[in-house]
Amino acid sequence: MASNRADVTVAERFLGAFGAHDWEAMRTVLAPDLAWSMPGTGTISGTIHGVDAAVNRLQEIVGRGLDTELLHILTGENGVTLSLHNTAETPDGRKLDEYLATVLTIRGGRVAAIDSYLSDVDGMSAFFN
Repeated sequence: MASNRADVTVAERFLGAFGAHDWEAMRTVLAPDLAWSMPGTGTISGTIHGVDAAVNRLQEIVGRGLDTELLHILTGENGVTLSLHNTAETPDGRKLDEYLATVLTIRGGRVAAIDSYLSDVDGMSAFFN
């Protein structure tokens, strides 16, 4: 009997690669035609396409010293939503404290799209500038 829910192991592989900063493993999780949307005006905002662009964005996020706490994994028919809490502080005193939903659309065992929804778009934009 076929399940009508997304494969959570894809999201777990995404989280594992992100947490380990294992960009080669991340490349195996992301679909070649991946699109990732992020609101705001910061350096990580906008819609990007492709694995290289996604890995670059992830490296920039990690490079800012974010502490990412996984709150929940929510499973749907076509993907998984990661409920997260990000905090960080830059040497010049800028702080980030946001909740976000990272929606992973899964097709063919890979992440085909990422849509990020933030609790504090202005705060993220200021932090990533």
